[in-house]
Amino acid sequence: MSPKLSRRAALKGAVGLATVPLLGFTAEPRRGVVAADPFTLGVASGEPIPDGVVIWTRLAPRPLAEDGRGGMPAWPVEVEWEVADDEAFTRIAQRGTVTATPEAAHSVHVELTGLRPGGEYFYRFRAEGYLSPPGRTRTAPGPGVLAAPLTMCFASCSNFEQGWFTAYRRLAEEEPDLVLHLGDYQYEYAAREGAVRRHVGPETVTLANYRQRYAQYKTDPDLQAAHAAAPWLVVWDDHELDNNWADEVPEEPQPDYLARRAAALQAYFENMPLRSSATPRGIDMRLYRRVEWGALASFHMLDTRQYRSDQACGDEYRSDCPERLDPLRTLTGPAQERWLLNGFQQSRARWDLLGQQVFISQLDLKPGPGRGFNPDAWDGYVANRDRITAGMLNSPVRNAVVLTGDVHAHWAAEVYERAGDPLSRRVATKLVTTSISSGGDGSDTRADVDEILPDNPHIRYFSNRRGYVRTRITPDEMRADFRTVPFVTRQGAPVQTGASFTIADRLPQLL
Repeated sequence: MSPKLSRRAALKGAVGLATVPLLGFTAEPRRGVVAADPFTLGVASGEPIPDGVVIWTRLAPRPLAEDGRGGMPAWPVEVEWEVADDEAFTRIAQRGTVTATPEAAHSVHVELTGLRPGGEYFYRFRAEGYLSPPGRTRTAPGPGVLAAPLTMCFASCSNFEQGWFTAYRRLAEEEPDLVLHLGDYQYEYAAREGAVRRHVGPETVTLANYRQRYAQYKTDPDLQAAHAAAPWLVVWDDHELDNNWADEVPEEPQPDYLARRAAALQAYFENMPLRSSATPRGIDMRLYRRVEWGALASFHMLDTRQYRSDQACGDEYRSDCPERLDPLRTLTGPAQERWLLNGFQQSRARWDLLGQQVFISQLDLKPGPGRGFNPDAWDGYVANRDRITAGMLNSPVRNAVVLTGDVHAHWAAEVYERAGDPLSRRVATKLVTTSISSGGDGSDTRADVDEILPDNPHIRYFSNRRGYVRTRITPDEMRADFRTVPFVTRQGAPVQTGASFTIADRLPQLL
């Protein structure tokens, strides 16, 4: 009898063909054009709806090939897939075949439908006689379902060169129902001296560069474990393309920037478990969307890079200039802002969560007299932020929580009707996840942050360690645990909780 594949085994990465039962696949395996295991990048799922989910893989027997093709031939390859009710794949729910094409780097995105709401499933792929590692996923609850709790983890900022991805492994071990990744999934830089691990290839500029870089990241077993553990909702920040980019404006002048942007978008889509509705069209890609988790939660996933005005104040950190107050300046773009405000007006969820990239609360970065802000965050787009917070306040939104990445540190804060005025009404709470590895080991505190805390009384917690945030959402409350690892410059770090907060229903306050 074939051994049963435990969920823990799935988290340990690739599983060989001899140890995985083949009861579901009916045809005999065939080996042809692919001479080595093509499933080196693992599997993933995402975009859950009540009757379906996206399952993903990408074929790459030589993942670090310089041409970005992963060692695959220049012609299509058939890929079988199957979804089961059980870990041993003895009760097959669905199966089918999809074509992986060289134009999409031999990635596949299978958009499943017809599954049961709120169900747990297991999935895998087979191509050219090779079997992928399995993944665990789940569908969203049906409309109106409120009672079931949701365990959701969110993360951001995984720089391969600055540390091991142990926090992804610890996140996978939480066995969450859903994972949000809020950007900086990979970094564009060429290899740097003194790195913990070295990037392969030059700074990413071409499509081949970006494909190779994603492949390098996805060979990491800890990242593969996190993808295999639960469905993901993803949005990008800047390093998926280029540091601090703003719509069609790069951080520094560079030739062929728009071609670089198109290449980065194409590679991002190829390597993420996204729906076909997100397929890039040249330099554009519709990434903002809304995902419902029954009646319990509505996830508003924002794109704060593709439509923004160029950063104010010359993008100078700790600056304060009249330009940032210009009512025409936008972080979201007019269309996305209207979409978000309309979503607030139509909300029927118990919890409205914004999955986005940059700091929304005002943060005065200059200790003592005077003020200084980060123009790359919402502080550089004040009027846009004011309209968003007013939209939360003057709508049926019952509990607004803003989820954030980007800044490589844990923060917890409260959002006020008038930014920086703790005497005005509370509108929302804000939870900021630290990085997976960016910034290295870090520390529990940081002197420059300690200096500014007296000027920012809405900030309730800060930690400069690496990690992620684990939340448990019920109809009555949302609990947030700031999970940290003590080091990333070597492997094997344990995880602990640095702080915990509870947000009670109808009370936008961190308790």
